[in-house]
Amino acid sequence: MIIAQISDTHILAHSTGDPVGEQRADYLRRCIADINRQRPNIVVHTGDIVQTGLPEEYAHVREIVAPLTMPLFFIPGNRDRRDALRDAFDDHTYFPANGEFLHYTVEDLDVRLVALDSIAVGKEAGDNKGTLCPRRLAWLNDVLCQAPDRLTILLIHQPPFDVGDHYVDGYRQPQEANDLASLVRRHPQVVRLLCGHVHRSIQVPWANTVASITPSIAIDVRKGTNGILAEDTPVYSMHEMSADTGLTSYSRPVAG
Repeated sequence: MIIAQISDTHILAHSTGDPVGEQRADYLRRCIADINRQRPNIVVHTGDIVQTGLPEEYAHVREIVAPLTMPLFFIPGNRDRRDALRDAFDDHTYFPANGEFLHYTVEDLDVRLVALDSIAVGKEAGDNKGTLCPRRLAWLNDVLCQAPDRLTILLIHQPPFDVGDHYVDGYRQPQEANDLASLVRRHPQVVRLLCGHVHRSIQVPWANTVASITPSIAIDVRKGTNGILAEDTPVYSMHEMSADTGLTSYSRPVAG
């Protein structure tokens, strides 16, 4: 099974005349075209789909991703707005029809997907920091307990660990990130954590598994650009599961 991961596209509304918005849309189109050529089984988007959470921004995303020939699964980032995302993609039936959070499981794949909503609610909505209240952690523990023998990939927007000097104390309550790590350690079926948010490519050991962060497709906000990832080259990640090698992950630059 092969999973393509995109993240932090920060799409603006169509035809705003903003050159940054036009570039971001073009980078995402190039990634979508390349993903279709690579033919993974599914695509996951790990949040900050749009810039400000407006319905017209999600409408633009829907237009750009329409050519995808495989299923696409979203989780919200801090820039997203749950209701607008759910309304724009109301045919994505994995989203819960109601409720405060947009987390869910996907059961009909070779690997089980568990998407955990880590963005703020109420007056803190839009906060850059993640939050994992007891209700969210209880939900996660329940769904992991339901399938202890199924290989599982966990999706979260904000990484629950520091990333150099760029991203420190990324959760409103640091103990919540520690609680998440303790919970995942109790569930060895979790073979990978996929995140976005920090706009750079990272792969590190975490909670007895491996955490992978994919860089932002919005190149103007991407971090850690170097000679391999040229400034005008959008990048996404591929995660391949095989019986021989387990799960391997790598970044895929997209040619112009």
